[in-house]
Amino acid sequence: MKYGIFGGTFDPIHMGHLRTAVEIVYKLELTKLFLVPAATPPHKRIAFVSEFQHRFNMARMAVGRSSTLEVLDLEAKRKGPSYSIDTLRELSSSLGPGNDLYFILGLEAFFEIHTWKEYHRLFELSHFVVVDRKGYNFEEVVPYLKKLGIDATSGPGSDTLILASGRSLIHQKPTQMDISSTQIRALVKKGWSIRFLVPDQVMDYILENGLYA
Repeated sequence: MKYGIFGGTFDPIHMGHLRTAVEIVYKLELTKLFLVPAATPPHKRIAFVSEFQHRFNMARMAVGRSSTLEVLDLEAKRKGPSYSIDTLRELSSSLGPGNDLYFILGLEAFFEIHTWKEYHRLFELSHFVVVDRKGYNFEEVVPYLKKLGIDATSGPGSDTLILASGRSLIHQKPTQMDISSTQIRALVKKGWSIRFLVPDQVMDYILENGLYA
């Protein structure tokens, strides 16, 4: 079976996250996609990130009763920084052999992967799904991988690369929604409405808990 892993701070989760997740599930025919809020993001100052429980609660509300999207709190159960390599190892072990992992991240994050813990191992444990971002070009992926010492060849389609590990790197272009968590936090601080940028339950939760005000 095929499982997607979509990590992030989700502060807050918004319609752009959800639309990307749903489209990837259908395009790649995933059995399930796990949304994994980072408990202690290693690349962000924790003082500027909302409490994990708030972010986890909002993500759970956002996916509702979806049969293909599930929110996991496994990173909150570990001590220390939330490293992706640890999450992939844990999921790979719990799901067992015969299952494929698809690690989902934006192109802007992918081009920083050399700064991640044990980044070479990530390419061995999982397929990669890189999501289009404004200002970033998928054609730069192969030269970037070469700098990291990772060989890649063209796959069955123009948007797929086959890595030396045998894993695939797939370029996805989901519906572009010009929404960001930063924008949403700024709107809340101004007292402006965020309706239709986040699910209604998430909007109500933000207001009820005084988040971002």
